[in-house]
Amino acid sequence: MSTAKIAISMDENHLKRLDYFIKCKVYKNRSQAIQHAIIYELQRLEHSRLALECDKLNAEEEQIMAEEGFEKSSFLL
Repeated sequence: MSTAKIAISMDENHLKRLDYFIKCKVYKNRSQAIQHAIIYELQRLEHSRLALECDKLNAEEEQIMAEEGFEKSSFLL
């Protein structure tokens, strides 16, 4: 997978906190720490978006979907 360089601005206090974890060898460098944070946040957002979409289903829709799934699986027997 190819990578692209980006530039970001960050509050000094947050940068000091980030550098602390680099000093403690949690991350090799700032780039690795920021990549990890972004990947984690993207996964969290995608998961919460899926949960929100699932919450939109009402009980009747859930029942219909469950019955459709059951009917389709009975053809496999």
